Amino acid sequence: MQKLMKFSRLLSVLPLLFLAGCNMVVMAPAGDIAVQQRDLIVISTVLMLLIIVPVIFLTLLFAWRYRRSNTAAAYAPEWHHSTRLEIVIWAAPLAIIIALGAVTWISTHKLDPYRPLDRLDAERAIPADTKSLTVEVVALDWKWLFFYPELGIATVNELAAPVDMPVNFKITASSVMNSFYIPALAGQIYAMPGMETKLHAVINREGEYEGFSANYSGAGFSHMRFKFHGLTREGFDAWVAKVKQQGTMLNRDAYLKLEKPSEKEPVRYYAGADADLYDAILNMCATPGKMCMNEMMHIDMTGGGGKESAENREKLQYDNRHVGEGVVEPGATVPATGVPAQVEPPKSTDGNGMQHDMPGMPGMDMQHDGHSMPGTGNGAGSAPAQLNNNN
Repeated sequence: MQKLMKFSRLLSVLPLLFLAGCNMVVMAPAGDIAVQQRDLIVISTVLMLLIIVPVIFLTLLFAWRYRRSNTAAAYAPEWHHSTRLEIVIWAAPLAIIIALGAVTWISTHKLDPYRPLDRLDAERAIPADTKSLTVEVVALDWKWLFFYPELGIATVNELAAPVDMPVNFKITASSVMNSFYIPALAGQIYAMPGMETKLHAVINREGEYEGFSANYSGAGFSHMRFKFHGLTREGFDAWVAKVKQQGTMLNRDAYLKLEKPSEKEPVRYYAGADADLYDAILNMCATPGKMCMNEMMHIDMTGGGGKESAENREKLQYDNRHVGEGVVEPGATVPATGVPAQVEPPKSTDGNGMQHDMPGMPGMDMQHDGHSMPGTGNGAGSAPAQLNNNN
């Protein structure tokens, strides 16, 4: 019995050993929205454990109690029904499902990222004279660009906000989909090109917190990280002054250079930014000669431009905007760039065990006995088969 007690104590310590090296920021956040989300995780887990723990315990108990060697256990091979047991089996899970449904319904509306905040934390409502901070977020390849439109500044891979000040995030992306995530502040929100998502949050404690992309977006995804600083009002004012003192100007030309795919970008400050740059990024027309999404939607709303609108086709192509510069977009398609797909062609095996490329694959030579299969070679007079149907 003593050995069993020692073994059970050892088992209880093992989870702590595994958690010792983990970052528990999700369970100990510094922002009220993240705290409410943490509470939702805890409540849901506890409600589910109300069923799981007794079931596991009773399973082990019954296995021990009614083992073959225990002749003192009751043996009732004809037993088939118990009203009280049926009530417990059905009523307990039903009550937990109802409770989980109620919690889910309430939290879905209360924690809607588009909903403006109604409190600073569980004990403080937002004062009537409190001003909010607007931050426009752009997910680039592979870095983060932050605009502060009310302050006229912008930063790369660094974000700051005053403690106890509501922050209104407007989030978009330049090419492929990403996910904006600061675990200490709030849950992840997707960033998508041509679309704007929103997040309302507040940081309640000073500190430096980790932010990153929580959605795979290409080769540089793992380095797509930034620092979020929760500062006092005085500290935030000093940070803004430093950005204005050390920063340069972010105009269209500077943005187009910044927007090109790159990894491990250092923190950058911009003392000023074009007022309409974020809207141009959102509408996918920051590149000269491109038609803005809102312009195209206006044309569609008025009934379309007729046959004359065919000239707008090139203005709306986006994936190939860097092809002439030798830069391939992570989300670019093969027809837009002219770059062949990076896949290995399937192999066929002849009767002698020799492997050959399968016919019909684009750009693949099919040679057998010194001759090239027609329609598959890359030599003069032959045309590779097309996997993409370009109309």
